[in-house]
Amino acid sequence: MSSKAQQRPAAVQILIIGILALWMILAAFPFLWTLWGSFKVEGDFFSKADWVYALTGTLTDVETGGRFTGDGYYGAWVKEEFWRAAMNSVLVCIFVVTISLTFGTLGGYALARSTYRYAFWFLIAALIFRAMPPITLVSGYLPVFFGWNLWGHLATCIIVLVAINQPFTLWMLHSFFKNIPQDLDESAMVDGCTRFQAFRHVIIPVMWPGVITTGLFSFLLAYNDFAVTAMILSKENQTMVPKIASFLGTTQTKGNVMFAVAAVVSTTAPLFLMIMFFQRQIVSGLTAGAVKG
Repeated sequence: MSSKAQQRPAAVQILIIGILALWMILAAFPFLWTLWGSFKVEGDFFSKADWVYALTGTLTDVETGGRFTGDGYYGAWVKEEFWRAAMNSVLVCIFVVTISLTFGTLGGYALARSTYRYAFWFLIAALIFRAMPPITLVSGYLPVFFGWNLWGHLATCIIVLVAINQPFTLWMLHSFFKNIPQDLDESAMVDGCTRFQAFRHVIIPVMWPGVITTGLFSFLLAYNDFAVTAMILSKENQTMVPKIASFLGTTQTKGNVMFAVAAVVSTTAPLFLMIMFFQRQIVSGLTAGAVKG
């Protein structure tokens, strides 16, 4: 069959490109709209009179003297000290990812190479633990944290997030290690390596895409968590997601919605950049875990 016959008709190609372009616009629209609105005042972005105000910035011009304003970002980051929440999120994510990957790689490798039956039941128990809603686990921790004066601290939050995240890292890394031939370990040990040296110098370099992929998922769990961080952390130690919720106020106190909008953009933008930067590692890591080696 000729190459021309195998090619799609021009109309089909145009249709596919059009559908993909439409899908990308629809997928990106909520974030782009929020980004645009973060530079407006609340009266424009949430206008009940005319939604066009959100585009033209009519009230923004009246209140600030320009069609765009950075008052939302200034209020969130400077007045409400959102930078403290950002620093707390960075610290929590670094420690959660580091601890989860350290124990996950060692535990996943040990379980993948184990010939004992208990390894299977250990993974089943971890899966059951991971399937439980985090809120039910946190409620059991709270009496202990209050009694031992551990509530409100970042270290306590890190310990709980690691406990919740560890079953996932074990399962994911276990599947990656299972797809690496055991001959690599044995060959390295025949050449004089210990089990740990074979793991460090031979297996980990092969496993690197899987480790990065698992680390990114662990990062996202800690970065986006609300239930655990909102229940365990005090107001002074809040991470970004609970801090955003505090900008919305309550039935007793008035919040500032535009601070929340600016904070949402500030929180979401790094995720887009991170996913774009690590997209190849994510794809290769998921592929490595899905294809039998």
